[in-house]
Amino acid sequence: MSPRAQAPVLDVDRLLKDPELKVLVTCGSGGVGKTTTAAALALRAAEQGRRVVVLTIDPARRLAQALGLTELDNTPRVVEGVGEGSSGALLAMMLDMKRTFDEVVSANTTPAKAEQIFANPFYQTVSASFAGTQEYMAMEKLSQLRAQLVEHGEWDLIVVDTPPSRSALDFLDAPQRLGRFLDGRMIKLFTAPARAGGKAYLKMVSASFTMFTRIMNKILGNDLLLNVSAFIASLETMFGGFRERAEQTYQLLQAPGTAFVVVASPEPDALREASFFVERLQQDDMPLAGVVLNRMRVTRVGLSAARAAEAAERLAESPDQSKAVRLTAAALLMHAENDEAARYDRSMMARFGAAHPDVAQQQVPALATDVHDLEGLRAVGNALAGAPG
Repeated sequence: MSPRAQAPVLDVDRLLKDPELKVLVTCGSGGVGKTTTAAALALRAAEQGRRVVVLTIDPARRLAQALGLTELDNTPRVVEGVGEGSSGALLAMMLDMKRTFDEVVSANTTPAKAEQIFANPFYQTVSASFAGTQEYMAMEKLSQLRAQLVEHGEWDLIVVDTPPSRSALDFLDAPQRLGRFLDGRMIKLFTAPARAGGKAYLKMVSASFTMFTRIMNKILGNDLLLNVSAFIASLETMFGGFRERAEQTYQLLQAPGTAFVVVASPEPDALREASFFVERLQQDDMPLAGVVLNRMRVTRVGLSAARAAEAAERLAESPDQSKAVRLTAAALLMHAENDEAARYDRSMMARFGAAHPDVAQQQVPALATDVHDLEGLRAVGNALAGAPG
């Protein structure tokens, strides 16, 4: 890649120190180190004096383990040993989908109505495992955290770790999907029993739908559709609030105080996902800070793969086959393989930069071991900032 085509460098420290930055969202495909990157960014910001809460939507426990916590839940927990002697602090939490849904219901209806909703079997299923609920509840939790930031100043930066990129797109799409759901025909159909009574309801639906309900009743029980209808009817008075908050949170993600960091590894599938997400963010006018190319293989010795392989071959043909010679030959071959791998990673990075020349990049070298504590996260944070580990 020519110098003219070189992508700009993502200045992580400048991003984290910007007092206008209030929400930082990390996204990327599975297995690229996105959760670790989110935790490292949050830790580095906290140790630079910011009060940070990091929210993971990924149900895996990697974030808690790396931060030295036994568990994470829906309540921010203080990470000990961070920000001591400064104004910085780090708190961590993991989205509890059902508890967040319960909080939304309680905040937007009367206690009696809330108890009625909580007791509904269909609500218990939807709030815990229904497709799409996780992404919408993630938006709700982000909205709650942002409100606490504005109203109480408990923290001044929220770092959000999203699911793998296709699910992260669901995270972005949650407000629109919710709006389509609330305005859909199925909502009107299911609220009909509560409005008109059972007999009137049967007159309203077609014969095919009646047959469908009979089949579903046989499979899942006679109360299934009644529970669904009662659940939606109970929520009907809350629909306006749902829609309004979803739209506000979506606008928050587009606001200047928000930034997205896309995380990828130098592999075709991961970079394809990253490209897909970058284009979507640009299409929706979301503030993209840049791309982190994680787990880059690097060489620190000024010896090319070709020269290393040639030297190893000469040693292999040498009359002297002592242990030292054999070990040297093996080390040269290992270096040759690593140099080839590093060259491949650089070429993938260059190709991505050529396709997105205006998108800032930062590369993080592959570590010898997995990150499992604060020191490991600090090393990743140093690499993200372009500083020595």
